[in-house]
Amino acid sequence: MKRYESQVYAVFRIVMGFLFLFHGSEKLFSFPAWERPEQMPLALAVFSGGIEFFGGLMVMLGFMAGWAGFLCSGLMAGAYWMAHGTQALLPIQNHGEPAAVYCFVFLLISAKGSGIWSIDAARGA
Repeated sequence: MKRYESQVYAVFRIVMGFLFLFHGSEKLFSFPAWERPEQMPLALAVFSGGIEFFGGLMVMLGFMAGWAGFLCSGLMAGAYWMAHGTQALLPIQNHGEPAAVYCFVFLLISAKGSGIWSIDAARGA
């Protein structure tokens, strides 16, 4: 698989960005249908939804994916400790596994950048 590393990473980046942007589309556009939890302030939903939607889109398209990944990673670290970390320490106990996984997925993307099959590669950045 080493010979396909660039292609596998590109598919990974595209799929992760695609999946993540729907977390934001739920918060911003209620698509697919989403009901804001009572304890989540509207401003926080709009702020986090914006980062999730536009950050996910930038990662998926490979447009400044390193910076977008860094921002998304930080958002997920904050989300983990604000929403899950106060319940229990371990992700298996506090149901924070998706936030923890996304945090490290986007940390990897921030380190590797856009790669092939991206806007950045097409424009020679």
